[in-house]
Amino acid sequence: MYIPTPTLPEEFAGRRVLITGGSRGVGAAAARRLLDAGAVVVTSARGRTDDTPEDSTFIAADLRTADGARGLVEKALETLGGLDVLVNSAGASRVHFGEIPDEEWEDSLAVNFLSAVRVTTPALAALKEAERASVINLTTGITANPPAPLLHYGAAKAALESWSKGLATQLAPAGVRVNLVSLGMVDTPGGSEILQTVAGAMGGSAEQAYAQVPLGRGGDSRDIAELIAFLASDRAQWIAGANITANGGA
Repeated sequence: MYIPTPTLPEEFAGRRVLITGGSRGVGAAAARRLLDAGAVVVTSARGRTDDTPEDSTFIAADLRTADGARGLVEKALETLGGLDVLVNSAGASRVHFGEIPDEEWEDSLAVNFLSAVRVTTPALAALKEAERASVINLTTGITANPPAPLLHYGAAKAALESWSKGLATQLAPAGVRVNLVSLGMVDTPGGSEILQTVAGAMGGSAEQAYAQVPLGRGGDSRDIAELIAFLASDRAQWIAGANITANGGA
């Protein structure tokens, strides 16, 4: 069971935040966490859901294209007037048993890697102008040894990790911190569906997989949101280029 943690209501007062993939799951939880701490937040996805925080400004965008990503950044900067925190949470995958089609490789790269590049690049000027900016990219714990049905997803996120490490070194002198959060089995709409599909093919279930996590449960989106909030805060002001794993000890 997730135990709520106290939130400092003014920790992010006035901080301007853009979160991709912010309509549900981890992205929506991160938006809620930062809003509760005083931030002004723009969330984005292809469509709003019931989980999208109503007090965020939602901008619909398809980040599979460079134009969609660039258009999102332009609208977000118009709304926010600048940018202090960028959270690249957008990601998705479909399970494939057998050969992975070429178009699926392209789609996975576009959603899970290139979307972050295409959003971050036009946002760099605003981030560099901020007093203490932070970029947080979400990845997965399977990149080192991805299962065959998710090989395309693991490879795309591995590319994201490599790029993020290089970007962290490049931007550190400008005072922009870039870090990664590597997720284990987190109970989100998309993640649970994938886990159920893969576990079911092996004769198990998502519930059984969650039960095997050493800390006794699957992750909650708010667990990850708390880590994102830490990395975006001044408490993490000397952390850059890190890839922090949150997986319940798995």
